[in-house]
Amino acid sequence: MEYEKFKEQFVEDLKERLQAGGGEYLVEPHEVQKMNQTYEAVTIKPQEATIGVNLNLTEIHERYEDGMSYDSLVNEVADRADRALHDRPDFNLEELKDYDRMKEKLSMEVVSSGRNAELLKGVPHRNIEDMSVVYRFVLDIDKEGMGSILVTNQLLDSYGITPEQLHADALQYAPVMRPAVIQTMAETLLEMMGPEAKDMIPVMPEDPLFVASVPDKTQGAGVIAYQDFMDQAAERVGGDFFILPSSIHEVLLVKDDGNVDINNLEGMVKEVNETQVAPEDVLTDSVYHYDSKEKLFELAGKYQERVNEKKRESTLDKLDAKKRKEPAHEKSTRPRSRGGEAL
Repeated sequence: MEYEKFKEQFVEDLKERLQAGGGEYLVEPHEVQKMNQTYEAVTIKPQEATIGVNLNLTEIHERYEDGMSYDSLVNEVADRADRALHDRPDFNLEELKDYDRMKEKLSMEVVSSGRNAELLKGVPHRNIEDMSVVYRFVLDIDKEGMGSILVTNQLLDSYGITPEQLHADALQYAPVMRPAVIQTMAETLLEMMGPEAKDMIPVMPEDPLFVASVPDKTQGAGVIAYQDFMDQAAERVGGDFFILPSSIHEVLLVKDDGNVDINNLEGMVKEVNETQVAPEDVLTDSVYHYDSKEKLFELAGKYQERVNEKKRESTLDKLDAKKRKEPAHEKSTRPRSRGGEAL
């Protein structure tokens, strides 16, 4: 069954299956814009409810194409929707309308500006190099993940506050609710594998690689937008460092010891994004640098250009100083001669 026909039939049969259990449901296809991806979903919402669930219709059709029976698929999706509707976190809609209460739930997320250009048109954001900082209200965090609401321009207008105020409040509350966690790679591996793996992880006198995220490891790359993060990281790493966007969930910090090849880092990030990171979790293919003396966060390429320019200026200054030190040649007042005769 081709996709458009499948979609029409599936939405109709899913609605019938849900309503067979009692209650009225709104079931309709809907384009969903999420960070890094746009997909067609089937939206399922009880008739009198404000909140519903979205299930990826494209993925559902792919499972049908892979051989799953149509009736089994309808029943499975209906069960998933029912569980999602009953298990979703409870929150007070009146509280959602009260910004003074909601601002304490603010979280910051960084995303690719290019990959999310269309979505960002309707979302308050701040650009930092080729990334954008967006804002979420975190409603619930458990082992299944994080329940949150993306702050949109429409929501911001309903509060009657400016993007500048939103950003200032996020800087205040996000680091309290979801503090930055900076660990060595060895510490991170030990946390993932458990204490019994302690002897399996090599001990390095000076670990050059650090991982930065938040305690729940969900959308933790946003810590790079925290006001004091860069200086905290510089203290932990031990000076200037490069930032590798491992995913939207964490970033890697590599100490700048003067011997790091930026091209190699960029190649590594791109390869990992293409082969190891789910498309929806990719941050960017770029590498960044923090200059702890200049207090400057920038693309690694810009940093390299600054270093090269300083070297050129230094070389020119040395040449200029050398010229100034050279004695001027005095003009001779003695008569020139040709063949021993005075001219």
